[in-house]
Amino acid sequence: MAKRDYYETLGCDRGADDTVLKASYRKLAMKWHPDRNQGNGEAEVMFKEVNEAYEVLKDPQKRAAYDRFGHAAFENGGGGGPGFGNDFASSFADIFDDLFGGAMNRSRGGGGQQRGRGADLRYNMEITLEEAFSGKTAQIKIPTSVSCETCSGTGAKPGTQPKPCRMCGGAGKIRHAQGFFTLERTCPNCQGRGSVIEDPCSDCGGAGRVTRERTLSVQIPAGVEDGTRIRLGGEGEAGVRGGAAGDLYIFLSIEPHPFFQREGADLYCRVPISMVTAALGGAVEVPTIDGDKSKVKIPEGTQSQKRFRLSGKGMPIMRARNHGDMYVQVVVETPQKLTKRQKELLAEFDKDSSGETHPESTGFFAKVKEFFQGAAGEGA
Repeated sequence: MAKRDYYETLGCDRGADDTVLKASYRKLAMKWHPDRNQGNGEAEVMFKEVNEAYEVLKDPQKRAAYDRFGHAAFENGGGGGPGFGNDFASSFADIFDDLFGGAMNRSRGGGGQQRGRGADLRYNMEITLEEAFSGKTAQIKIPTSVSCETCSGTGAKPGTQPKPCRMCGGAGKIRHAQGFFTLERTCPNCQGRGSVIEDPCSDCGGAGRVTRERTLSVQIPAGVEDGTRIRLGGEGEAGVRGGAAGDLYIFLSIEPHPFFQREGADLYCRVPISMVTAALGGAVEVPTIDGDKSKVKIPEGTQSQKRFRLSGKGMPIMRARNHGDMYVQVVVETPQKLTKRQKELLAEFDKDSSGETHPESTGFFAKVKEFFQGAAGEGA
């Protein structure tokens, strides 16, 4: 069964801001919460769908990926996908802290020693059409958080270890009863980690990670299109205190080209030709995206906007051996700044012209004449 659109699940428009998304989520989470719908299987399914949708749309990077690629953005390990992962606990806690004054509904598993997954990162890269044609290996520099080498990501001073939190006993959560519910909230002392650092690392200040600029090698495959997303697993921000690293998403954009316009794997090139070439025929050389040239034969009497196809001269098709085609569209250029002699020659040519010389215009004006004659006859 196909998944419902996340915006539809939350009852929001695609352009909804964070405030609207959060308000819709709070309303629906309260409505479908299992503690208010005990024994109702449908409510449990709805509750999970609502949380999955909000987990994606509240994150700007995930939302951007979803808006472009839909559910496919998170298939096959597509990076930071929906579900009940690390981000779910924080979003769920944020909402129910608001609703219950800092207390959260009964535990859904998991205790202390939480290691937060690092954030996913986005990098925008612009490439030329030629680079998209041939592919390339690009070197990029990413300023990001990496695991602290001094403390190996623990955040504690070398030779020491984080100690269990005294407030929550290492559970990372504090429970208490409130009405009919057994409520719990994230431990304010350890922020849900279950441990505290008494002697923080001097290099990272106890965070377990530091900011560094990394150089990465990115392989751009031949045939990529504008908007293509490349995922580098584990190359995002380092996790908190040894947690898993996030992913790096590279979004490609292709620079406008001075000659070619692209539609899928096909290329289009607009080529001006002289009136004489169009009338008498000839040949023109046009550039191709592979850096070579191709000769296009212009038949006698070619009209403006005529299109010629060069098979296999377009862009490569990703994950295939085929190429698209290239289409050359000729535009007949009207002469300008004529000399007296040139004007005389054209006037002489026009004098010797007939309906066969200009069949299209001759036919058009013949129909115009018939139209007005018919209109005059009806009015008589």
